[in-house]
Amino acid sequence: MAKKCVPKLRLGRIMGWLQIILGGLVILVSLSSLYRFYSAGFFYQNEDICRHFYGVKDVYEKFDVRSLAARIDEVLDKMDSLQNKLELAVQQMERNKDDLRKGNVSKLEYKRYLEEEVIKPLYSAHIALRQIRLPVIQGNDSSDVKEDPLINFFVTEEVRKYITPKENRVGKINIYGTGKIYNTIGHSCVSMKKELQEYMDYDIGSYCKDDWNLAQKLMVNGCDPLPRRRCLTRASKLYQRPYPINESLWKMPDGRNVRWSNYQCRNFECLSSKNPKRGYSKCTGCFEMDKEKPKWVTNTSLPIDFLIRDVLAIKPGEIRIGLDFGIGTGTFAARMREQNVTIVTSALNLGAPFNEMIALRGLVPLYLTLNQRLPFFDNTLDLIHTTGLMDGWIDLQLLDFILFDWDRVLRPGGLLWIDRFFCNRKDLDDYMYMFLQFRYKKHKWAISPKSKDEVFLSALLEKPPRSL
Repeated sequence: MAKKCVPKLRLGRIMGWLQIILGGLVILVSLSSLYRFYSAGFFYQNEDICRHFYGVKDVYEKFDVRSLAARIDEVLDKMDSLQNKLELAVQQMERNKDDLRKGNVSKLEYKRYLEEEVIKPLYSAHIALRQIRLPVIQGNDSSDVKEDPLINFFVTEEVRKYITPKENRVGKINIYGTGKIYNTIGHSCVSMKKELQEYMDYDIGSYCKDDWNLAQKLMVNGCDPLPRRRCLTRASKLYQRPYPINESLWKMPDGRNVRWSNYQCRNFECLSSKNPKRGYSKCTGCFEMDKEKPKWVTNTSLPIDFLIRDVLAIKPGEIRIGLDFGIGTGTFAARMREQNVTIVTSALNLGAPFNEMIALRGLVPLYLTLNQRLPFFDNTLDLIHTTGLMDGWIDLQLLDFILFDWDRVLRPGGLLWIDRFFCNRKDLDDYMYMFLQFRYKKHKWAISPKSKDEVFLSALLEKPPRSL
C-alpha cells in the first residue's frame, strides 16, 4: 500500500506547483494590465487613452463628432419625414380607393406628385448625406487629420467652402509663414446657424440680397467677423456723385446715395431730432449740421466739455492719427481734420445710415462692434476719443477688456479722451477705478451732475512710456 501512495504524492506535488506557477502568471498578467491602464492615464481620465489602445487610425483628433452626429440626425429626420408622408398618403388612398377607381388621375398629376413629394425630398437627403465630411488620415504614422472645424455643422455649401482652410497652390510656406489660409468666423456663429446660412445663401456672382440688417444682427450678437461673400453689393439706384471735399464736411449729403429700405426714415430730413419716429434714439441732432457745428469748438458752461484746441495744445504737433469710438456722424473727425489730424470713426447703423453719412462727408467710417478687437497694431495711435456709445449700461468686465485693447493700440504718450461718460452716482467709484487702473497721467478730469441720480465724467489721460 505504501508503494502505491508515492506516485500519488508526487503527482499532487506536481499539480500544486503547476497551480502556483499558473497563479503567478495570472498575477503577473493582471499587474501588467493594470500598469498598462495606469500608463495610458485611464485612472486620470486622460484624453489620449484611445490613442494608446487603438492607435492613430481609429482615433480622429480635432474632429467635430457632435456636428457629424447632428448632420446624420438631420438626414435621418428627412428620411423619416418622407417615410411618414408616404405612409399617410398610402393610407389615405386606401380609405378613398373607391373614389380613386371612379376618378381619373392624369399622368401629369402623377408625375408632379412624384417630383414634389418623393424625388425632391430624396434628393435633398441624398445631397445632405454626401456633404457629410469624414476625416482622412495623412500617411501611415502621422496623427494629422484633414478635417475642418465645424464643417459638418453647416449645411449651406458657401459657409462650408469659406471655413475650409485654403492650401497654398505652390505647396510652399506663404508670406505669413503658414501653409494654409484660415478664414475665421466668430464662435457665436454656431448658435446663429440659421441666420448665418441665410446670410451665405446666394448665387455666386449675382447681386446680394439687401440684407445688411441681417449682417449687423449677426455682428452685434457675436458672429463677428462675418465671412466674406462672393456676390455683388447693391447700391442706390439713383446714386449721385458726392460733394467735393471743401463742401462735404458741413453739408447734408444727397439722400439718393443711401439705400433706405431697412430704415424707418426714407431721407435725411426725416432723421431730424424733432421727429419722434426717426428710428434711432442716441446722438440727438446728429443729422442736423447747425447742431453739430458748435461741438468741441465753442465754449459751454459745463466743465465736462473740453475743446479740441485745448486738447491739442497739451501735445502740440504730436496728435496726428486717432480713433473716434462712439455713436455719431463723424463731426469729431471733421473738426480734427480741420486741424490736420486724421481720425477714423467707428460706427454701426443703429436705426440710421451712420456709416453712409460719415463716408459722404469725406471721412473714414470703421464698421466695428464692441465685440471685436481693434484692427490696429500695438502702440500706433496718438489719440482715442469716445463719447455716446459707452455709459453706465456697460458691464465692468466687458469695459475692462475694451480698455485694455485701447491701451494696447495707444502709443506711449498717446491720449485717451473720455468725453461725457455718464453713470449712476452709486456706480461712479467702480467706473473711476476702471479708467484709473492703468495709471495714466491726468491732464483733465471733470465730474458734473447729469440728473438727480446720474453724473457726467470727462477725462483726458496720457499713456505712460512703460519702457522695459
